[in-house]
Amino acid sequence: MKVRTTFVAAFSLVAASAWTAPALAHCDTLDGPVVSAARKALDTGNANLVLVWVQKKDEAEIRNAFQRTRNVRKGGGEAKELADMYFFETLVRVHRAGEGAGYTGLKPAGLIEPPVAAADKAIESGKLQGLGKVISDRTEKGLHSHFEQVMAKKNYKPNDVEAGRAYSSAYVEFVHYAERLYDAAETMAPENVEKAPAAAHAH
Repeated sequence: MKVRTTFVAAFSLVAASAWTAPALAHCDTLDGPVVSAARKALDTGNANLVLVWVQKKDEAEIRNAFQRTRNVRKGGGEAKELADMYFFETLVRVHRAGEGAGYTGLKPAGLIEPPVAAADKAIESGKLQGLGKVISDRTEKGLHSHFEQVMAKKNYKPNDVEAGRAYSSAYVEFVHYAERLYDAAETMAPENVEKAPAAAHAH
């Protein structure tokens, strides 16, 4: 009973903020890969399924939480639900900390952004076309929008300073947008991921 009370208290603390913040990270969601791995690990008793999501220095903490959760969830019912949630919270928190990212609690399922959902589907299906289309469509739409703004303001009268400023502003936005797209594609290429700050590519 004492162990169960501990889990209830832990769950109450973490649940207070679990569904209040906007979804900012894929691995913070209840249908994300980290929690999905946690469910399988708890059901099969294989902790290795979740250890791949944390750094080696954090293995002991996760193994301990895993064993405690396995012991408590044997009671079934509410004890099992609370124990599982405790483990999900612990695992995701440690996973995020290992990436140098903040943690504000678990988010409900179904809040995965389109590109992330498409990325997961690509991995599951082994086909990249769907993800490529999602990204290319979004990129092309953005480029067209900025480009059209520039072209609409390009032919201003030389003495119309305000119109000239509107053009220069649109020009700068267009060029910077193109630069950001190019730099993002380059800096996050596989050979450069290790050079990027941990928080920049946190899940």
